[in-house]
Amino acid sequence: MHGPPPLKRPLLPRWLRPVLAWLGLSMVVAVSMVVAYAWSERKGFEQLDDVAHRQLDLYASTLESELGKHAYLPSLIEMDPDIEALFKSPDSQMARASAGRKLANFKVRASAITTFALDPAGTLLASSEGYRSLAGEAGPVALPSLLSRKLQAQRSQVFVANADSGASEYYFAQPVRRDALVVGIVGVKLSLDPLEATWMDLGIRSESEKLLVIDEEGVIIMSSVRQWKYKSVGIDGEEPVALLRYAEQYPRQAIRPLNMVVEKPGVRGARQVRIWEPDGQFSVHMAQERDIPLLGWRVMILSDPHSVWRNARYAAWGGGAFAAFLGVLALYLWQRRRALRQISGARNALQEANAQLEGRVAQRTGELRQANAELVNEMQERQLAQDELVQAGKLAALGQMSAGISHEINQPLTALRALAKNTAMLLAAGRMSDVDENLKAISEVAERMGSITAQLKSFARKSHGVHQPVSLVAAVQYMQRLLEHRFRAEQVRVDVNIAGQPLVCCDLNRLEQVLVNLATNALDAMQDQPVKVLTISTLPADGQRMRVRVEDTGAGLPDDMLARLFEPFFTTKASGEGLGLGLVISSHIVREFGGTLRAHKGLQGLAFEFDLELAQGEKHV
Repeated sequence: MHGPPPLKRPLLPRWLRPVLAWLGLSMVVAVSMVVAYAWSERKGFEQLDDVAHRQLDLYASTLESELGKHAYLPSLIEMDPDIEALFKSPDSQMARASAGRKLANFKVRASAITTFALDPAGTLLASSEGYRSLAGEAGPVALPSLLSRKLQAQRSQVFVANADSGASEYYFAQPVRRDALVVGIVGVKLSLDPLEATWMDLGIRSESEKLLVIDEEGVIIMSSVRQWKYKSVGIDGEEPVALLRYAEQYPRQAIRPLNMVVEKPGVRGARQVRIWEPDGQFSVHMAQERDIPLLGWRVMILSDPHSVWRNARYAAWGGGAFAAFLGVLALYLWQRRRALRQISGARNALQEANAQLEGRVAQRTGELRQANAELVNEMQERQLAQDELVQAGKLAALGQMSAGISHEINQPLTALRALAKNTAMLLAAGRMSDVDENLKAISEVAERMGSITAQLKSFARKSHGVHQPVSLVAAVQYMQRLLEHRFRAEQVRVDVNIAGQPLVCCDLNRLEQVLVNLATNALDAMQDQPVKVLTISTLPADGQRMRVRVEDTGAGLPDDMLARLFEPFFTTKASGEGLGLGLVISSHIVREFGGTLRAHKGLQGLAFEFDLELAQGEKHV
């Protein structure tokens, strides 16, 4: 008897095991800290984003409400009798004085800076300030050219900063029309400084939040940080230029960039940005913004993310401590279990495992043999089913063509009946020469009927699957003869562009079935089209192969339906008009030829392509 097998040497030295255990614990703690930090940071930024979006909605609605409640003032001024009298007599000093008093009343009631009335050229006729300009200087004044251009562009409101103080001011103006003629312009100028001062006060009290209002040119026109006002932050994420061109709506000063750099995207569309100060210092913010479509502006809030990062660090330390506790506990339990797991029955366990393994191998071998036999039987049954499916497809095609074929046979039958009656009458009259001509005509009609039935018998016969050189042109001509009644009845033009007489290696009967299936689908697709053209052409392929292309001028299919064309029982026809197996059968036949049937969008409708092997010595021209 053999002695017990020698004990295997441990894979790792004993001293290395605790080192690896503590190293694994350290990795688990590090991963836990990273995961806790990332989770806490994401949750913090999501909370920060929710708060910022609520604030954005509040600021945007406040701004829209503040401006919206003054939008109706030009219409009220226009309807005032004193204003109407002013435009009827613009040179009258009395009319100007009355209009000025009325404009002053409108100014006080609306808490506006100025209300004014101008002639069509933009020259001041009357204002709430008396005979003073819109900017406050005495003397004749014209409407700001920017506002004039906005009125010509059918825009009745515009932001124009005070040229000297830089105060944010907003104009509402509209032309006054009488009998389709512009007789003057009325408007009101508002100050946005009170609203901006409120925002500045909120920004001072809440140091973690800064507000910007940016116009369509990417320039900050209102801000809770005074030194950022009239600086550029770019448009739609583009970097602003170093020095913008002078624009009329801004103060007489250079518009410089805010030096805001997008570092990375945040959660829910927010962006982490860094703003550089002139002294080289920088501050990091989370930027969220909201568009105000009615004004063409956008409101941006810059939130301080440092509290989020601080909480994320606390979460990371807490996660690491918890993971360290669990890891130490797991190491203790593992060591205790390992000590208890040492038993003297290792040899018996090994023998039992060996016996079980041998039994499983024998069982698995038997299962594999049985599965192999079942697979062979299944392959044979599938091949038989595929052959029957191909034959069923042919019979289905014959059923679809039965109406047209019966029409083709009905005309010769009618001619046979007429010729037979005429021959009987000629025999009774003894006109043998005419009888002979009638019999010849009857023979020709019978031959025509025989050719029609022969085509049906040839198409319906089962294929033997023998690949041999066959004529592609002959297969196309056979398809044309078989579907001739539909081409003629539906006025379809068939263009055949096949160079020469190429011979391809395949089964002629199955190749004819593929062409008939594709042509039948094309005819169905072109039923409602004004132009019906079926094109059959050949294209060169790699090596000794040729591509056959069948293209129609139908309505085509969308991409989602095009991808499902070769699924069994998928059809775009009405219920009862098709089983959805024609293309599946055709694709299987082409695979037997060693090629692939593909469908894609053509110049107008759909195009089907498949490749065939050229016969020995054949070359595509």
